[in-house]
Amino acid sequence: LTRLFLPVAVGQCGNQVGCRFWDLALREHAAINKKGIYDEALSSFFRNVDTRSGGDGRDIYGGKICSLKARALLIDMEEGVVNEILQGPLRDVFDSKQLITDVSGSGNNWAVGHKLYGCQYRERIVEKLRKTAEHCDCLQCFFIIHSMGGGTGSGLGTFVLNLLEEEFPEVYRFVTSVYPSGEDDVITSPYNSVLAMKELNEHADCVLPIENESLFEIVNKIHQMINSGKLGSTVKQNSLVTSSAGSAKRVQEKPFDAMNNIVANLLLNLTSSARFEGSLNMDLNEITMNLVPFPRLHYLVSSLTPLYTLADVNVPSRRLDQMFSDAFSRDHQLIQADPKHSLYLACALLVRGNVQVSDLRRNIERLKPSLHFVSWNQEGWKTGLCSVPPVGHSHSLLALANNTSVKPTFIKLKDKFMKLYKKKAHLHHYLHIDGMEQSYFSEAISSLSDLIEEYNELDATKGGPQINPSRLQIAV
Repeated sequence: LTRLFLPVAVGQCGNQVGCRFWDLALREHAAINKKGIYDEALSSFFRNVDTRSGGDGRDIYGGKICSLKARALLIDMEEGVVNEILQGPLRDVFDSKQLITDVSGSGNNWAVGHKLYGCQYRERIVEKLRKTAEHCDCLQCFFIIHSMGGGTGSGLGTFVLNLLEEEFPEVYRFVTSVYPSGEDDVITSPYNSVLAMKELNEHADCVLPIENESLFEIVNKIHQMINSGKLGSTVKQNSLVTSSAGSAKRVQEKPFDAMNNIVANLLLNLTSSARFEGSLNMDLNEITMNLVPFPRLHYLVSSLTPLYTLADVNVPSRRLDQMFSDAFSRDHQLIQADPKHSLYLACALLVRGNVQVSDLRRNIERLKPSLHFVSWNQEGWKTGLCSVPPVGHSHSLLALANNTSVKPTFIKLKDKFMKLYKKKAHLHHYLHIDGMEQSYFSEAISSLSDLIEEYNELDATKGGPQINPSRLQIAV
């Protein structure tokens, strides 16, 4: 059975990332699928619909591609971004049955997104989710793509997460959450983020936190390298992870496109092993099973490499080893994290392209001595090998680390929240929304404090003696 994924983009940021994701997914499949046959890999993200028969059309398996429709739901309480998608090069991939929009937005207020729009749109969201899921014979995973700082992404995004748990309890819920940057212009974003964190703690199976600052730095670094001429002839322009070169129609790139492309590539690499052949396939449920030893500690630090491709195709193995080293360096992390100097609970490496299992093993052995793993999971590596590389690359690596280095991101968030909350600043905007009470704020901050404390307790064991946890005594 093909494993099917259903991305749900919520809010402005979620839909902008979603837009890049669908564009790159189509490009990736087009590069491999030269004959235009609807194959298993394509069916992971797209339905093949015969639109001539009118109405919803039948799904066609095997055979030629007729009309591809993304398995997706697009939700935003402002129409802007969704309308842009509908007028852009991707308009044929979506239809109105997959969209839920409003006109007034959530005013950067979690309570408006979660309480007001949540109640108002609940039935409609459930109905569209069910409709979309009905077309999936083996639905493995929902991806929620949203941001933490705005009102719709944080409020309605986490409302949808709760709905998914109620309606589809057996389907995994992966959340890609974009965290606000230090210079965030939304004054209430610390409130929105902490209120959303409580929901993520309780209802997500796996969260991939991403910080705007890290994406911004990665994009800047790449542009500096290109402009300094250092990369010059050694880099193929159209193979940059952050470039839209070669997309369906040459559209003027928007300022956030490059940053959003990085997040889109993260999702493509994450699912590659379930879509394409490889010598070591890795399912998404294996990621949660192997990387999340404690239910609340499900935040995974991700890093991607390479972020651009060298022009020569014959890559010496030294370069391959460099790719593994890069994955553990600060520059390639998608949040401001330093996993090397923190404690690993587990780590997954998803490799794409012409890489051998022996290359993987060699590099794990080489890197292991420099990484701190918890005493009870010294062999906590999970590996996946997919033979199909990303477009324009010979190989790539996505590393997912369950690592205490996410803690500083959460501490920063807590401090910003407390600054506002001590003064009771802007609280009235939240409290006049029906169903919103001040207890939500105190519960949310204590949920975040507990999470930080759990990471502290783990960090305290770092470098201590190797104690094997006592084995369970099984009564015979």
